[in-house]
Amino acid sequence: MSSSSVVSFRTLLAKEILRFWKVSFQTIAAPVLTAVLYLLVFGHVLEEHVQALPGISYTAFLVPGLVMMSVLQNAFANSSSSLIQSKIMGSLIFVLLPPLSHWQLFSAYVAASVVRGVVVGLGVFIVTAWFAPPSFAAPLWILAFGVLGAAMLGTLGLIAGIWADKFDQLAAFQNFIVMPATFLSGVFYSVQSLPPFWRTVSHFNPFFYMIDGFRYGFFAQSDVNPWLSLGVLALAFVVTALIAVNLLSRGFKLRN
Repeated sequence: MSSSSVVSFRTLLAKEILRFWKVSFQTIAAPVLTAVLYLLVFGHVLEEHVQALPGISYTAFLVPGLVMMSVLQNAFANSSSSLIQSKIMGSLIFVLLPPLSHWQLFSAYVAASVVRGVVVGLGVFIVTAWFAPPSFAAPLWILAFGVLGAAMLGTLGLIAGIWADKFDQLAAFQNFIVMPATFLSGVFYSVQSLPPFWRTVSHFNPFFYMIDGFRYGFFAQSDVNPWLSLGVLALAFVVTALIAVNLLSRGFKLRN
């Protein structure tokens, strides 16, 4: 790897991080507020009526799900919004001109998405921890699922940004794929409480394994074995990464 390509990679990574950091009120503070509102509404209404895990209050159960949901949604938003803005504004050429390989492009966009997702997740956790003091049964599982989940959604956002030509196409990708998969992943409930049919359907949703494995790190309780969840997440990341790198290497919808 030449020194010029290393400098180009670092520059792109720094640019992607600064892009969301300069508008942190919108990209960090707003998602934290949204998660707190979810916690206040659902926690207040269901605290006395629902026990998703044995010995765990509903509010405590809700916190890891909201943290992971924020991580995933913001990691997706970072890479997807960056690419679509660059394409529409015509500034993508300045990203493609430097001596960057498709793997370096992929790594820079995904790494920046992981940073944003983790920063937002930490913000949500710090604020929501006031409502339900956390426990850390297996911290390494928390770290593994948080980082790998953010990387997978950052990669999915990269694919969406490459595919979309307009903001409404990107919005459709997020509203009809990412949002439903996130909300139907067990953020607000345990899938064990679902009827058998919907419980089976949930096990085909990769987002379920991200949420379930992440929550295991806090309570050492989960709906499925955390190793299975980690395996599904790793496989999903590898598949999406190969697709994204292939699109970048072909210049699909990037080089006209």
